[in-house]
Amino acid sequence: MKAFEYARAADPADAVARFRPGAMYLGGGTNLVDLMRLGVAEPGALVDVSRLPLGGVEPDGDGLRIGAAVRNSELAAHPLVRERYPVLARAVLAGASGQVRNMATVAGNLLQRTRCPYFQDVSKPCNKRQPGSGCPAIGGDHANLAVLGHSRACVATHPSDMAVALAALDARVHITGPGGDRVLAMPGLHRLPGDEPHRDTRLEPGELITAVALPAPPPGASHYRKVRERASFAFALVSIAAVLDVGADGTVADCRIALGGVAHVPWRAFHAEQALRGSRAGEDAFVRAAEAEMAEAVPLPRNAYKVPLARNLIVRTLLELAP
Repeated sequence: MKAFEYARAADPADAVARFRPGAMYLGGGTNLVDLMRLGVAEPGALVDVSRLPLGGVEPDGDGLRIGAAVRNSELAAHPLVRERYPVLARAVLAGASGQVRNMATVAGNLLQRTRCPYFQDVSKPCNKRQPGSGCPAIGGDHANLAVLGHSRACVATHPSDMAVALAALDARVHITGPGGDRVLAMPGLHRLPGDEPHRDTRLEPGELITAVALPAPPPGASHYRKVRERASFAFALVSIAAVLDVGADGTVADCRIALGGVAHVPWRAFHAEQALRGSRAGEDAFVRAAEAEMAEAVPLPRNAYKVPLARNLIVRTLLELAP
């Protein structure tokens, strides 16, 4: 492991002031430390933000404000989250293991990097690690990688379960940095790869996530489902966070659908949502909505299975949520 400097920040302003080129923020460390051990991440300095006063889950008007340093296990178990945003609690519990959730933070979960095998293997080229070096996954092992929104430069997927639920819930991410405070919407925090796959998010150097704000819970029933290769401690082949509100007349008043495991970002299924609103809830409408969304898919030879998998997952989940 490359030698690095270490400093513990006293508050968010101190953390930003200590940041310099080549530095990284250290929270729970469940992803960053692994990447440092692999030689993928080689920061010249670590600014420890794990003890900043950024905890707490508190009411915020009709919504909820979640501190960036809240541990994933705390978030999933919080009574307000379980009662008002069950889709978020289920998504968090679907991620990693109990031990990892006890260490991982909300901000770190959002900022975790892809588990693409070429990104994690420093003996291989990878545009995310070394821009311009190539993407061997396109012609190689891509069975678990993206079918939506990818580019010739990168077909990696974002691994977070929590981020999928937050994208469906229209969360807003509060940030502080050298340029002051700002807010990024979800979806919107994460970037599609384009020609710059090394840029996972829209954060600028030195910016620090301080909180995640949720609006009032959307009406309707919600669910999070994750399809994976084993029962626990596995990343999604495809996952879905869905909220469905069906009126008394049987038509869809509103819906929120986000997918995981299919793109470089938590993928908000806007085409499916548009197709559903105002339609009569039922299998025919759900199939049309799923097909409208997956019509954008451009699978690679060994991950084409994700297209029918995602389509069927959308339909099955909506059928369970419909009254």
